Amino acid sequence: ASCLQNSIVLYTLLGVALFAVQMAIVPFMKQMGQTPEVVEMAIPYYRYLVWSVIPFMLFASFKQFLEGVGNTKVAMVIIITANLANIFLNWVFIYGNLGAEAMGTAGAGLATLISRIMMPLMILFHFWRKDSLRRYLRMFDRARFSRQGVKMLLTVGLPIAMQMMMEGTAFALSSIMMGWIGAVELAANQIAMTLSNVAFMVVLGISSATTIRVSHEYGVGNYTDLNRAGNASYHIGWIWISFTALTFILFRHRLPLFFTSDPQVVDTAAMLLVCAGIFQIFDGMQSISVGVLRGMRDVNTVMGIAFLSYLVINLPLGYLLAFTLGVGPVGLWIGFIGGLAVAAALLYTRYRRLLARHRP
Repeated sequence: ASCLQNSIVLYTLLGVALFAVQMAIVPFMKQMGQTPEVVEMAIPYYRYLVWSVIPFMLFASFKQFLEGVGNTKVAMVIIITANLANIFLNWVFIYGNLGAEAMGTAGAGLATLISRIMMPLMILFHFWRKDSLRRYLRMFDRARFSRQGVKMLLTVGLPIAMQMMMEGTAFALSSIMMGWIGAVELAANQIAMTLSNVAFMVVLGISSATTIRVSHEYGVGNYTDLNRAGNASYHIGWIWISFTALTFILFRHRLPLFFTSDPQVVDTAAMLLVCAGIFQIFDGMQSISVGVLRGMRDVNTVMGIAFLSYLVINLPLGYLLAFTLGVGPVGLWIGFIGGLAVAAALLYTRYRRLLARHRP
């Protein structure tokens, strides 16, 4: 109960801080080198997303608590339900159905905000409904809040947050640079990114499960089963990323047609999907290694490798290839592949060294 209470306070404060920082970016969006039409549509959509950060962070505190005790099904059901609601609300607000005003891209942001407000409400209802979980809500007390508890969470959580922030920064800046090339390239990049993110969700689930399994075995010092859990995750990951990589490459001219019929966008997206296929391999491997190392609480190393791979290699290499050497949009993706390849190799090597150090 103490961990849950401290995490709720911490996550809420972080949500407010993130809200303030992201809102402060809005006045600078017109100076990011994007076309005026894109910026005009992006700002209202972005504002809705920023408002959704606080309820999402509140949901995340309960989600992480449940996953920490081995319950991953509840969060899965809630996220699927919220996504289905998001799809329905997109239909309502983007196109103006059921008597609503047609809001375009802003409607997509509003749909996301509503669906994210639903998430903490649903998980709170689950805690209240289940006797085994309701007691954690009843045990909330000011005396259970402690600076030491928050410090413990920050010791592990802050490096993870920094690693995720650097990864998000690399993706965001690469998208901005793609917009410098042109609107067609930006649209094609969005298609490739969307498909890649959908495929990545499976890897992310494997990585999260790996963290839970590994942390349990690490806590009791059972390094034999820890190794088995890690190896099983890599094997499952290899099967999935091999499938998605082949799918992206073989069907690169067909997959973009689910998003657009513009021939220029389709041709550019097909070219980027070849890169996305290769990208899947290294991204999948580094993500599973991150899950293993988080389970072993080696979060500072993960943060350091993220800094090297995303900010030292990925972004400079992508810019060099795309603009200095004139490779274009493919150059930005090669930057991603290069950075992730280094991350995958270093993270896996770190895991094997830690395991060798602990095993007799």
